[in-house]
Amino acid sequence: MTANELRQKFVEFFVRSPRNHKEIPPASLIINDVDTTSLFTSSGMQQLVPYLMGESHPMGKRLVDVQVCFRAEDITEVGDNRHTTFFEMLGNWSLGDYFKKEQLFWFFKFLTEEVGLDKNKLYVSVFDGDKRCKILLNGKYQALTPDVESIAIWKRIFRTDKCKSGSDEFDPKVKIYTYDVTNNWWSRAGVPENMPVGEIGGPDSEIFYDFGRELGLHEKSIFKNKPCHINCDCGRFLEIGNSVFMQYKKVGNGVFKPLPSKNVDFGGGLERILAAKNNEPDIFKTELFWPIIEKIENYSGKKYGGNESTIRVIADHLKAATFMIAGGLEPDNKAHGYVLRRLLRRAAVKRHELENNLSSDFIDICYGIIDLYKNVYFHKPEAIKEQVKRIISYEMDKFAKSLDKGLKEFERTPEDQLDTNFAFNLFQSYGFPLEITQELFSKRGKNINKQEFNEIYNKHRQLSRTASAGMFKSGLADNSEAIIRLHTATHLLHQSLRRILGNHVQQVGSNITAERLRFDFTHPQKLTPEQINQVERLVNEQIKKNLKIECRVMSLGKAQTQGALAFFGQKYPQKVKVYSIGKPSRDADKAFSKEVCTGPHVDFTGQLGTFKIVKEESSGANKRRIYAVLR
Repeated sequence: MTANELRQKFVEFFVRSPRNHKEIPPASLIINDVDTTSLFTSSGMQQLVPYLMGESHPMGKRLVDVQVCFRAEDITEVGDNRHTTFFEMLGNWSLGDYFKKEQLFWFFKFLTEEVGLDKNKLYVSVFDGDKRCKILLNGKYQALTPDVESIAIWKRIFRTDKCKSGSDEFDPKVKIYTYDVTNNWWSRAGVPENMPVGEIGGPDSEIFYDFGRELGLHEKSIFKNKPCHINCDCGRFLEIGNSVFMQYKKVGNGVFKPLPSKNVDFGGGLERILAAKNNEPDIFKTELFWPIIEKIENYSGKKYGGNESTIRVIADHLKAATFMIAGGLEPDNKAHGYVLRRLLRRAAVKRHELENNLSSDFIDICYGIIDLYKNVYFHKPEAIKEQVKRIISYEMDKFAKSLDKGLKEFERTPEDQLDTNFAFNLFQSYGFPLEITQELFSKRGKNINKQEFNEIYNKHRQLSRTASAGMFKSGLADNSEAIIRLHTATHLLHQSLRRILGNHVQQVGSNITAERLRFDFTHPQKLTPEQINQVERLVNEQIKKNLKIECRVMSLGKAQTQGALAFFGQKYPQKVKVYSIGKPSRDADKAFSKEVCTGPHVDFTGQLGTFKIVKEESSGANKRRIYAVLR
């Protein structure tokens, strides 16, 4: 089965009766909108948070999609047989419709009948409860108990009465294992104690594929002296799907309230299910990675066998970087661009480990990645290749110069000054990676104290976070009144800019905290003081009119025919929400503003207060940025 067939089978399975899901377009990998809690889309549910919290979705209560994702938190785990920073997530959702019985049965049916996996090789985990967490229901606190409902469903599916704790050693005759919140609870922030107030989450049930004891993966791993179980990291078992029962919202320390509806939030790794279908425990040997690895082998002259960890990092990081560049990112020293820069530099360091060559082959390897996905995600491959060539050539040339400066600094530093502080200064001043510094130190009989380096690094990072605490302070997902008011104001600002500067103005991103809004838009020149005053006056005039804000659900085509603005270069579902400020009408000019948006918004503009632009600056070529507040 090819990756394309697997994608198609998953979507078609959930679209078909009796499941009757609607396919929604994936969100952009790069988040430039009002959700400031993340830089990148890391799960399929990210775009659905408002709907999981109770808002109605234009496409209904049953949804399905395939979402490209990036998770920076997995970067240190890349190098084993299954972890990547970039991956494709197969997802289906029930927004207060079906629940555990349907979800668990349907996904098992998909794996065994559509994909053709051997049910004898499938095992599941279920939530075992958590006495530290309480559910506040009708004014009374209840313990977060084990998921006996899912256990009962799996017993019927597997036709067994056996169930045991996952902390015990694996028994091939037992199909169902229970774990605590460490393994069987999901939220964007992880376990319950790490969830901020307002975050949603719930218990989950994961399904694993067993590649078999005969491969000796456990015996060959660093875990060979520990009991093996389905959540073991030895590589024998591979998690291929996770059904999250999104039921709760955190309201206090260890305290949760039920959401308005019981939801299903499923995510399954495309690369992992494909590996299971191939009965290949190494996902890097599937068609989604192997052509990339072959190019790395050819350029480095080193075989994958014996260099697996290093080559896996290069393949994963270049794939993630290619998708970021295709999405319009360029390397930078902050936010999204910093992540892209670190991916390219980390890949270059690993390339250096294979052979003393930093990046001359990266462009061609990325070309191969574009060709691999050109009929799925890259519909203008030649244009993307030009971007890749320009950005990687410049970035790797710049990095080579940084390495050269760092090497000279290293060579002229006295022996007694080669310590952990020196290693960190190389990293901080020249972007000199610890991996290469360690290599240089070892050649002069020196070692770097990694714990001390991490302490210095974490202290520096904490200072940096304190300095920029406002940037990721909040997001639209928390539905706070301040953020809703500022988000509504961006609609007035957007239309005011178009009226004052011209219809070439298009929103290309925004960032909203409880204190201010940041609005990015296309415009070739710096705004004059008079233009800024005109925009402010026009926004405040609409606020004083106390215009009504209304929402209508319609097809995207109808929304565009009626003049609704829809930008960001993103894909939209077949049905969308259109927010009108002023008199809603078929004629866009009868309303002051009309935009496709997910909301939420205030009901009347008079609730906004006084609008004030506090800063206007460049945000890139032909792009401007405005910071504004409401008083």
